[in-house]
Amino acid sequence: MNGTIDLNKLDLTSFKKEILIDLLHDLVSWVSEYGFRLIVAVLIFYLGMKVSRKISDLIQAALKRGRIEQTLSTFLGNIAYYAIMAAVVIAAISQLGISVTSFMAILGAAGLAVGLALKDSLANFSSGVMIIIFRFFKVGDFVDLAGTSGTVDSINIFNTVLITPDNQKIFIPNSRVLSQNITNITANPTRRLDLVIGISYDDDVAKAKKIVADILAKENRILPDPKPTIVLGELADSSVNLFVRPWVKTSELWAVRWDLLEAIKTEFDRQGITIPYPQQDVHFKPTPPQA
Repeated sequence: MNGTIDLNKLDLTSFKKEILIDLLHDLVSWVSEYGFRLIVAVLIFYLGMKVSRKISDLIQAALKRGRIEQTLSTFLGNIAYYAIMAAVVIAAISQLGISVTSFMAILGAAGLAVGLALKDSLANFSSGVMIIIFRFFKVGDFVDLAGTSGTVDSINIFNTVLITPDNQKIFIPNSRVLSQNITNITANPTRRLDLVIGISYDDDVAKAKKIVADILAKENRILPDPKPTIVLGELADSSVNLFVRPWVKTSELWAVRWDLLEAIKTEFDRQGITIPYPQQDVHFKPTPPQA
């Protein structure tokens, strides 16, 4: 013998059988110990998912019947769904013999890491929650947010979508919405329309005021209460400015504004009232000839 082993002469059949038997034995042991638990865990997860979705739908339906805004009712329904699902996942994991405490510790560490990575997104999320809860505006309102004016198209968890008057769609992060002033232009049913009408210093102020008052009296979209204000508001560089301030329905403000400006200009022209433009008088003093 030379001290070497000839593998071709070894009987590997019995060796393979022993490995297979050991694997089957381990599988049977695992199934007998964890199979039932696994089935229970799957059932808990499946039934929990169905129940949580049903509860979420019931909450949303109840809130809608109470005339709660759709965005808020959907948000609260989703919060309820994920809260219940978190409890369901923990219950399912505990059935598999996994330590819930260890799982929560791992989940907390992962949550911290994700939170640091998604700091800006979480800021938008928290701002979205505040916007939905405090209802600074709703879908359909015309607002000014972060320097952009438009009609609110949707209020989402991370952003608010505006449609501008020229039909552009603008997505504004919710953190920017809350970090600046929010102007809800259509929050109230009525608004005051502010016009500044300039006339010449040579014109009759009383006559100009009467012309404007007659135009306002004929406009049926102007509200009788509060009464319109027509005053001499400013002696400007090139004009005497009349402040004209009627009250109108918010939905009709721009249409009334445009119609009033046209009517005032037309009537002023007809009755000889001048609307001046900025001008400057230049006086030339002749220079005496040099001796």
